[in-house]
Amino acid sequence: MSNADVAELGYEAARDELVVVVKTLELGGLDLDESLALWERGEALAKRCEEHLAGARRRVEQALAHADDDSSDE
Repeated sequence: MSNADVAELGYEAARDELVVVVKTLELGGLDLDESLALWERGEALAKRCEEHLAGARRRVEQALAHADDDSSDE
């Protein structure tokens, strides 16, 4: 299972798939190789979610800084 496609996922898609991965791992019943591949997929998905959230945080901070600049010009 390749995780290259994770970089193309939006936040909601990555989050939703991560939920499925976690539930699948919690259920158990997979062999070691399958579990490891699924774990790696989950790690990649979690990282992608963090990237989206960090980007959103930066955008909010920039918007707030811009709003502060606009209000100080008045």
